[in-house]
Amino acid sequence: MQKLNNGITQLSQEFPNNGFLQKLYGPNNLHLEKIENHLNVSFHTLGNQIIIRGTEKAVINAKNTLTSLYDFIETGQSIDVNDIEDIARLTENNKGRNFLNNDLVIKTKKKYIRPKTIRQAAFFDALNHKQIIVALGPAGTGKTYLAVAKAVEAKLSGEVEKIILSRPAVEAGESLGYLPGDMRDKIDPYLRPLYDSLYDMMPSSQVASLLASGEIEIAPLAFMRGRTLSNAFIILDEAQNTTPIQMKMFLTRMGKNSKTVLTADLSQVDLPRGISSGIKDALEVLRPIEEVGEITMSHKDVIRHSIVAKIISNYSKRDKQINRNE
Repeated sequence: MQKLNNGITQLSQEFPNNGFLQKLYGPNNLHLEKIENHLNVSFHTLGNQIIIRGTEKAVINAKNTLTSLYDFIETGQSIDVNDIEDIARLTENNKGRNFLNNDLVIKTKKKYIRPKTIRQAAFFDALNHKQIIVALGPAGTGKTYLAVAKAVEAKLSGEVEKIILSRPAVEAGESLGYLPGDMRDKIDPYLRPLYDSLYDMMPSSQVASLLASGEIEIAPLAFMRGRTLSNAFIILDEAQNTTPIQMKMFLTRMGKNSKTVLTADLSQVDLPRGISSGIKDALEVLRPIEEVGEITMSHKDVIRHSIVAKIISNYSKRDKQINRNE
């Protein structure tokens, strides 16, 4: 690192594999331009070297952003323009560290969970720094699983006193009284994915104990009405299936020392025709608020069987074509 005039620092960063540099730089150096604008640095490329100029802090952040992107490309993953800004922001928020070097991790009883994609890493970062987090994206991207993992970590560390997991029981129109069986029989089918995530992170005996004591609560959205949820990690799954009135009710339940996560797949709205989704309405209200983080994942972030990502991508392309033709 070399000190120049007027507080400017210069650093030369070399990358060993020239074959990855085109992906790193982007088409017409678009990726580099994005980093320059985001971090207020300048780049000069020479062979497999990049010369970085800016303030010392900005140069270090730029170096680590480039290193993170290069390491990610080296794993065989592709990156796009949105990934560039995510990585630059992650580097700043995590004091210049490379998130691939295990800096972002969620610790539960059974396992340590680390991000597998750049957008997942951005989700981890939002969970650490924001009070309300909105995670959008298709099934299989880990939205609910990672949110539950963070809730478990917060509970085990004493950061919160309880975990509240909720879903709108839209398949039953929230009219659970008409279904056969007692209340648990009625709601369990709609909430089973949340139970599955808990059992994957804690021993079943501990889950049962926390459920019995009320320190973990799993309930349909309708059960949230009229409550103030303090010292809690609150997750609303399948939030695309709320109405605007339900969403306003839910968001205004949040009490002191609580964190709220909304997960939603905007391509799978199951509300009756003519009823708008509460998540779309809420995003307009939430986006200007600094304490709110929004992460949008795509088929690239699907961590199920690789064919699932291809299926989701093809559905998305077809739906866009249908919308253009209408």
